Amino acid sequence: MDPISITAASGMRARMESLDLLANNIANAETGGYKTDREFYSLYTSVDALESGSDDPAALPVIERNYTDFSQASLRATSNPLDLGIQGRGFFAVDSPTGVAYTRNGSFQLTAGGKLVTGEGYAVRSASGQPITLNPALPIQVAEDGSIIQSGQSSGKLAVLDFTDQSSLVKQGNTLFNVAGTKNTPVASTAAVMQGRLESSNVGNSESVIRLVSVMRQFDMLQKATHIGQSMTSKAIAEVAKVGS
Repeated sequence: MDPISITAASGMRARMESLDLLANNIANAETGGYKTDREFYSLYTSVDALESGSDDPAALPVIERNYTDFSQASLRATSNPLDLGIQGRGFFAVDSPTGVAYTRNGSFQLTAGGKLVTGEGYAVRSASGQPITLNPALPIQVAEDGSIIQSGQSSGKLAVLDFTDQSSLVKQGNTLFNVAGTKNTPVASTAAVMQGRLESSNVGNSESVIRLVSVMRQFDMLQKATHIGQSMTSKAIAEVAKVGS
C-alpha cells in the first residue's frame, strides 16, 4: 500500500474510534452523573522505521488514550428526598458485583427492607463501609456532610469519597467507576451533599454535535485521500507497464 493510503487509513481508524466515543457521549447526554469521555491524539512511528535510518519515517495518527472529564455538571432540583447531588469533588461509594465502585449518580431508592440502593440495586455504603438501612415510613433528611436523620436521630452517614488522582478511575458502565491499581486510596471528601437534587450529565450537546460533524468531515477527506493514493499507484503501475513494453 502506498504511503498516502497508509497514513489516511490510520487517520480514518482514529476518527472511527472518535465517532464511537462521541456517539456514546451523546447517547448519555441525559444520564444523571455521566462524565464525558475525550481523547488524546498522538503520532505513531514504528521501531523498524526508526531503526532503518530513514530520514523521514512515516508517522501515523493514532488515539493514544481516552480520558474522562470529571468537571462539575449542574444540579437540577427534584421533589424526591432520595435524590442526592454532590457539589464539589467526590463520589458516592456503592457495593457493585465487582467490589466497591464510585458514582456521581445519586438517584437512590429504598428496598422493601429499607436498604438504600442505586437504580441498579447496588447497596449505598455508609462512612463506616456498611450498607445503609432506613425506616421507609419516616421522613428522611440528609445534611450537606452526608449525615442522615430520621425523627431527630442519626441513621448513618453517606460515604462521600474523593481521589487525589481521578485519572486512575476507570468506567464500569456509564456512571460507575472502579479504581485502577492499589496506590490511589480514597479519602473523605469535603464536597456538599445536596438533598432533592441530581447532577446532570456534563456532556455539552452543542459541542458534541460540532465535534461529530468535524470528525465526519475529516473522515470523508481521509477517505478521498485513500482513493487518490490508490489512483496514483494504479497510474504509476500502468506507466511502468507502458515503458516496459
